[in-house]
Amino acid sequence: MKRVVCVFLAALSVGAAAVPAAEPTPERARELVRMVRQDCGSCHGMTLNGGLGPALTAAALKARDVPKAALVATIVGGRPGTPMPPWHRFLSEPEAEWIVDRLIEGFPEQ
Repeated sequence: MKRVVCVFLAALSVGAAAVPAAEPTPERARELVRMVRQDCGSCHGMTLNGGLGPALTAAALKARDVPKAALVATIVGGRPGTPMPPWHRFLSEPEAEWIVDRLIEGFPEQ
């Protein structure tokens, strides 16, 4: 329960501002796209249409109306009690925000 509260508080601290995330370098952006397609895709489906984890397409995220801050917090901190691991060892919070922005607008190809 304590970890769930921490993830929730992290979501609040990220804020739901409409400010776009800082752009990673082109090389890092390619790495992040590959990470999402390969690593996230192993659970969320290679086309991000769902699998073990829910769909991460723009339409699915819009339908679920999940706040941006909650998505960022989930990527960074994972979801305790589920197979969703924390990714903070592999990417920064601004990179997670960049990924969420890309997911919301429609994720790019590799």
